[in-house]
Amino acid sequence: MSFRGRVLGLVEVVLRVPPLFVIDEILKIGLGLTELSEHDLTNFGEEEYEKIASGYNNVTTGTIPYDPVVYRFILMSVVRLLFSTLGCATAICLFVLSTKHLMVVYMYFMSVGMVFLSYWSNVSTMKLLLSSMESSNGTFNIIHNILSFNLEQIVEHKLCFVHIVQNYVLQSLLSLIFVNIHLGPRYPILQKLLPASFLTTSVLLLIPVPHYLLHHSPLFGALLPLALVKFVLFSSFLQIVQSVYSGYIQAKNFVSNFGMSALVESEWLRLNVPEVLRTFWMLRLLEHTGIFFLSGYWDIEDDHSPYFRLLKYLMVTGCDTLTAVLGITSIVSYICNFIGKFFQWILLTDDEYDKNFGTVSAIVFYILALQTGLTGLEPEIRFIRLCKNFCLLFTALLHFTHNVVNPLLMSLSASHNPSLRRHLHALLVCGVLVALPLVLMYFLWSTQEMSTWLLAVTAFSIEVIVKVFVSLAIYSLFLLDARRETFWEKLDDYIYYIRAFGNTVEFCFGIFLFFNGAWILMFESGSAIRAVMMCIHAYFNIWCDAKAGWSVFMKRRTAVKKIESLPEAEKEQLRALDDVCAICYQEMQSAKITKCKHFFHGVCLRKWLYVQDRCPLCHEILHGIDTEERRENGQVVPVAEENNYDR
Repeated sequence: MSFRGRVLGLVEVVLRVPPLFVIDEILKIGLGLTELSEHDLTNFGEEEYEKIASGYNNVTTGTIPYDPVVYRFILMSVVRLLFSTLGCATAICLFVLSTKHLMVVYMYFMSVGMVFLSYWSNVSTMKLLLSSMESSNGTFNIIHNILSFNLEQIVEHKLCFVHIVQNYVLQSLLSLIFVNIHLGPRYPILQKLLPASFLTTSVLLLIPVPHYLLHHSPLFGALLPLALVKFVLFSSFLQIVQSVYSGYIQAKNFVSNFGMSALVESEWLRLNVPEVLRTFWMLRLLEHTGIFFLSGYWDIEDDHSPYFRLLKYLMVTGCDTLTAVLGITSIVSYICNFIGKFFQWILLTDDEYDKNFGTVSAIVFYILALQTGLTGLEPEIRFIRLCKNFCLLFTALLHFTHNVVNPLLMSLSASHNPSLRRHLHALLVCGVLVALPLVLMYFLWSTQEMSTWLLAVTAFSIEVIVKVFVSLAIYSLFLLDARRETFWEKLDDYIYYIRAFGNTVEFCFGIFLFFNGAWILMFESGSAIRAVMMCIHAYFNIWCDAKAGWSVFMKRRTAVKKIESLPEAEKEQLRALDDVCAICYQEMQSAKITKCKHFFHGVCLRKWLYVQDRCPLCHEILHGIDTEERRENGQVVPVAEENNYDR
């Protein structure tokens, strides 16, 4: 991408950040439904505050008589909720606007801001001048002192002179910007009157005019630009409604043609949501860093270093709202994406799964944040909970890394890849996947007390180690098979037993984690999100795994019974045949003979029977064992089907 394209992309990202700050500030106050605080005490008074604090819950349940004070508080809460919801909805609408319309909105807001900044500056300067005139008993006259070179008065009121000059420069700058960015009609006369309107107060401050005229001069100066701003708003109202309606119709048609998921994906790419969230969180981080230094937290003396206090403060304030959690999730995704690329570089692979490393890590981190109620915790508890979530995410990253290296190990060993470098890199990653969980468990068990969280981290860590050893065992078997000159019939059995052991351990840990989560749900921190995640875990990681494992076991058991019913080929028959197995194309030291007189390896034929019960060469039914099994189980076999089996 060219430099100009990158700059325009960065500008588009920055333009979408302010709506996120608006939503973030609204979420900080809990959509206006914050608990009773000192702010309410100043608004209602001490007696009314006590009434609200003692009677609010009872009034909502209707257990005490009508009290105007309490109902007034409830009404104010409802009004705050409505305005907060409206503010969030407006910010979301601004966020999804196209860049062209977003620029128009920002130009309008800037013009409004220029008007109010001009008014505030004029009022401040006017009040300073009036206070100076009162202190000099009305003898202070700016234009007269300047023309008569009254240096004594000028020096005595130099602060007032400086403020007047500053206000004049500021008003000139504001008028210049407003003239170029306002969205109203650009008539020549109007364009000339606007600078004069901004400078009205600055001019009146220099000449002797009555005090009442000075008092109202800021308002007079703001009338024309304010009227122009209101005119733009009212004249564009119909156009705004039409734009919103056309956007709704366009989204509706897109959903009807391509589906909701396609709409979300296209909007996600158009709005560049991850980059916007990262920029929002980084700017928010800079904001809280400034607050940390300005508030004097750096100079506080305690047992921790100021750098640790800064890190802790930024971590705590960086996840106190849902928007902040989304921002830090985007940062986590960005970092984990580089971790995936690092393993891609180590393993010398370009697997598509590695590209999802950051996405899956972000989903895990955000689910952990929601499940543990991160935003609603106290600062100290939130910091501890965030560190625990990062430990869980670390173990999840180990699992993701194993999912990347496991198929590579199988591919290298099964394909007899001669590249020693690729083998060493894969084994190095496996060593890291064993060492890191051991180090983590040693550190946690030596520094932390036993808890449900520690048990969960330990279970995940041991599970990773077991999965790595299972992969290495199968990898070793494949390498040994590659060195053998004859067909290894027991290889399939050994691989099945090793994988069955690994799957059984994983299944047991899944049950353990389910009961561990149930304990947390009932006795520690119950939440609806945790309950939903437990149901998902129970279905996918326990029920589906158990069902799949039982299905594989039954298929293997049935195939073994079918193979055992077939006759074994003798050595003379194999020598007379002098052929290879039609399934694996390997020489046959032993073989099974089908009813159609074809020879196959027993283990190859067993794998074939997992798929279908017909001969790989002539597609004849291998034997009538299915009919016998159905009769033994009490199932009725149709005559046509029975004849087909006996054919």
